[in-house]
Amino acid sequence: MRRIRGVLKHVLMTALYGSVGAVIALVTVYVITLNDRPDLSVWHVADLDEEFTVKSDVSTFEEYLALEDRLFKQLDEKVYQQVKAEKQNQINRFTRNSLSDPNRWPQNWNRSYVMPVDTPRAAILLLHGMSDSPYSLRNLAQTLHSAGAYVLGLRIPGHGTAPSGLIEVTWQDMDAAVRLAVRHLAKNNQGQPIYIVGYSNGAALAVNYALETLEDPELVKVDGLAILSPEIGISKAAVLAVWQARLGHLLGLEKLAWNGLLPEYDPYKYGSFAVNAGDVAHRITLQIQNRIKTYAANGQLRNIPPILAFSSIVDATVTAPALIKALFNKLTEGGHELVMFDINRESSIKPLIKWNSDAMNQAFDANPDREYIFSLVTNLNTGNRSVTVQITKPGDANFTETPLHLGWPTGIYSLAHVALPFPPDDPLYGGLPTEASPGINLGDLALRGERGVLLIPPAEMLRLRWNPFYPYVESRILDFFMLK
Repeated sequence: MRRIRGVLKHVLMTALYGSVGAVIALVTVYVITLNDRPDLSVWHVADLDEEFTVKSDVSTFEEYLALEDRLFKQLDEKVYQQVKAEKQNQINRFTRNSLSDPNRWPQNWNRSYVMPVDTPRAAILLLHGMSDSPYSLRNLAQTLHSAGAYVLGLRIPGHGTAPSGLIEVTWQDMDAAVRLAVRHLAKNNQGQPIYIVGYSNGAALAVNYALETLEDPELVKVDGLAILSPEIGISKAAVLAVWQARLGHLLGLEKLAWNGLLPEYDPYKYGSFAVNAGDVAHRITLQIQNRIKTYAANGQLRNIPPILAFSSIVDATVTAPALIKALFNKLTEGGHELVMFDINRESSIKPLIKWNSDAMNQAFDANPDREYIFSLVTNLNTGNRSVTVQITKPGDANFTETPLHLGWPTGIYSLAHVALPFPPDDPLYGGLPTEASPGINLGDLALRGERGVLLIPPAEMLRLRWNPFYPYVESRILDFFMLK
């Protein structure tokens, strides 16, 4: 018996050592592969210490803007003036006068902006997405301002400058900037309603702020949220990503701080993506979900302001079912509405679609007594690219149907996470621009040829960047904010 136990122990120890060795080998190969990527550029390593953080000695939005001025001067000195000659080209945003230089635009939309009016009908804060810039909600900002709103487009800390800005930023830094901006609106809106429009990570910040007001009476209350492609849940892989950066720091390998190292060809969105950015997104969604569970249990969630949300039913950046399960299924009746854009159900495209609806169906089935309005933008029928909106009210199994007089353009099978806030005629991202872009146009890249030739990865070119149903989104937000 003793011999048998000895043999078993030996076998188990051998298996354990073998498993550990295999893990070490896999990690080693993984690290070598990541570190074998192109060398980092100045925009990946620049330390822009004039960026706002939760510890900054800044108490007003005016001081935030003054700090932002110093930040952009530092960006010019530490990045633009340091770009090596071999890195300068016509689609590098850090090359002066290139097609991707944001200064080619009449206004650099990487900066925070304010659109005041003498007698505002409302005050509205716009919050862009992760690795993004205030440009993403520019079209909505101009429409809301024309309708009589005092508009503030906030540059979220870590954004609009260089990708290195996302290496150490925290969600608390972002949240502190949102608080400053809302206080500024409260000071300038002459008692009118205050709303927030949030896109992607900006939607997460908007929801988080609204939740914070439920427990902190000193925070300025908001009267409603309009959120696009909301970041309420993301892939579980994001939880593990931070260990990649920590391993890189331990080994002195700076490249491991990056999930993606792509050319910086977009004037208003980073091409490279820091691991920390994914960790920040994970942490804020976890914070939101925990707060929602707590406030749903104690009854405080009924006091959250009305939410109007827009999401594609398919989304490769955030988890669309989490929007339903973690947020909308927890809401009590209060004027909330979820608008989802279906895939293109035209019969000629349908055989090519592999998307499975099980996760979405399970999310809806988890709360058969939902207390929000659900609207689905979908094909009129499988033989028609025209779309209709099917609206189901709480407590009603039936839906009303209204044609939108809009349709799927030829060759487009779904929306995408990055598409929702951009109209077809956006000069940078639109596929049907009515005015010439001052620089590069990224909305209709569908080049054909051999693999491995182009600077921009094919997957980036195939992703839809504009929303053929944008007029509907804009109209609904104006209605929701009572600005029509």
